[in-house]
Amino acid sequence: MGGYIAADKVIVDVIRSYAPGFIFTTSLSPVLVAGVLASVRHLKQSSIEREGQQAAAATLKAMFRDAGLPVMPTTTHIVPLMVGDPVKAKRISDILLAEYGVYVQPINFPTVPRGTERLRFTPGPTHSPEMMRELTDALVEIWDRLELRLAA
Repeated sequence: MGGYIAADKVIVDVIRSYAPGFIFTTSLSPVLVAGVLASVRHLKQSSIEREGQQAAAATLKAMFRDAGLPVMPTTTHIVPLMVGDPVKAKRISDILLAEYGVYVQPINFPTVPRGTERLRFTPGPTHSPEMMRELTDALVEIWDRLELRLAA
């Protein structure tokens, strides 16, 4: 969403003056709302997606744990990997994107206390075990490269 007006100054001023709801609104467009509504209706009838996401999260947690990566225990679909340093968390995130084509969000202060910075993975129901194995292998390689400690 968003936009840009390329017009004469007078036209831009008219639009700003008479259509502020069109320009300055934060409401979703009708097509986005229709898509969200269709998704909610579908998910009210189907648990396959939620079950798949929970299974993927359990698989990724197990793979991280088996590889000695410092996965944090959770009961949710989020798979947090403890780093403990904001610079290193960002560096790992950058390496994963640049070299492996994987985007992961580093979570830093003030979202988490200083010293508990982490990476937050959210596997979905369509992430295959092979994809998760590649991610795990990449993280083990990066952990070694950055001389980070594996979990005991």
